[in-house]
Amino acid sequence: MSYMFEILPSLLNGASMTLQVFALVLIFSIPLGIVVAFALQVRWKPLHYLIDLYIWVMRGTPLLLQLIFIYYVIPSIGIRLDRLPAAVIAFVLNYAAYFAEIFRGGIETIPNGQYEAAKVLKFSPFATVRYIILPQVTKIVLPSVFNEIMSLVKDTSLVYALGISDLILASRTAANRDASLVPMFLAGAIYLIMIGLVTIVAKKLEKKYSYYR
Repeated sequence: MSYMFEILPSLLNGASMTLQVFALVLIFSIPLGIVVAFALQVRWKPLHYLIDLYIWVMRGTPLLLQLIFIYYVIPSIGIRLDRLPAAVIAFVLNYAAYFAEIFRGGIETIPNGQYEAAKVLKFSPFATVRYIILPQVTKIVLPSVFNEIMSLVKDTSLVYALGISDLILASRTAANRDASLVPMFLAGAIYLIMIGLVTIVAKKLEKKYSYYR
């Protein structure tokens, strides 16, 4: 027990970095995914081709490979990034592609009559999206969005590949140093707590949007 309390501070420091990456990715990837999803509704084929290519690349290649590419390959063209910004950019681009597909599916379920009704009521395109379309889409896609968010919690462990001192790196360092599996079990417990908190938030939001049923 004393050993657990001894290594807990270093694991919590690693967990704080994990949460920092998680929060930054979430803040930027969901809005970007929504923008991309609505951009796909624009009737301009070149834009569709570019977005489809972006989504295909992001979803078709491993996230770890994307992390390595942005951190190690991009500097060869003169753009240098520190570890954390490189990791966040890679995660945002990757997860925005998934969120875009999720929101696109939700948008396509909205009847065209709702857009026409908004025009009759003289809603601007922005107001139509904000007050009529997006609330309904949010209700539809909420379970899928939170599934991705739960995946994000676990995928943040990949940042160790860039040498970022996250929860996984902290637990591996302690495990290798002390020849013990206890740090890994503690790391797993911390991840379960984070997933549990996400699940609680998901259920509360689903209840909030239940009036659309």
